Amino acid sequence: MLSKNQLKYIQSLHQKKFRQQHGTFLVEGAKSVQEVLQSDFQTELVIATEAFYKENVHLTERQRTPVEIVSIAELERAGTLESNNAALAVVKTKENRPLLAAPNEIALILDDIRDPGNLGTILRIADWYGVRKILCSETTADVYNPKVISASKGSFTRVNWWYGNVADVLKQSNDEPVGKLAVYGAFLDGEDVHTLAFSKSGYLVMGNESNGIRPDTAQYVTQRVTIPRYGDAESLNVGIATAILLDNIRRVTQ
Repeated sequence: MLSKNQLKYIQSLHQKKFRQQHGTFLVEGAKSVQEVLQSDFQTELVIATEAFYKENVHLTERQRTPVEIVSIAELERAGTLESNNAALAVVKTKENRPLLAAPNEIALILDDIRDPGNLGTILRIADWYGVRKILCSETTADVYNPKVISASKGSFTRVNWWYGNVADVLKQSNDEPVGKLAVYGAFLDGEDVHTLAFSKSGYLVMGNESNGIRPDTAQYVTQRVTIPRYGDAESLNVGIATAILLDNIRRVTQ
């Protein structure tokens, strides 16, 4: 059984301020816990049902992670998921290290993507298309939010992220005397994604669904790109739009 202090600590990680205070976050569900135990993240504690533990003891021993065996009811009380019959892990956050696109690499820039579900989906999409670097504005949802981690379906273990002033990053890239990288931005009035000749190097900027890319960031976009509309929908979900744009970039540059 979990102690009262353990339960209180785990439940506190539902909130951003306590995740920041403790430098830890929650990973929930069988698939995601298995993924994190096989990654380079450092796991502080696993609470699991006896069935999950017996099936995955080799993973917990890999990191010598302490394990508490609990009931499904205890597991669901500690976590955020409505249904979790397997496991929950308390994992250490990583240092916020700067990221830049390298030659022959496309990196994502997320400018004010506030919905945790959308952010988690974008992590999964980035992982699918082999994008390993995601630069997030300070107003983008917290990647360690349990909803983000859950929506990523384990992809959070295979992509890297950084939070900071994305406009400054693009300004510095723009000021480079040589080797300046392309900066593609999603706009309604951009060039058709189906006809654009994408570069193998650069950044793809995705903005807020309601307001688009902010002016401070938009000024550094070197190529506006759009997904043409053939029907009557007002807009596309930002995750879907990211997938369409990355798919076309890969189609052109592979």
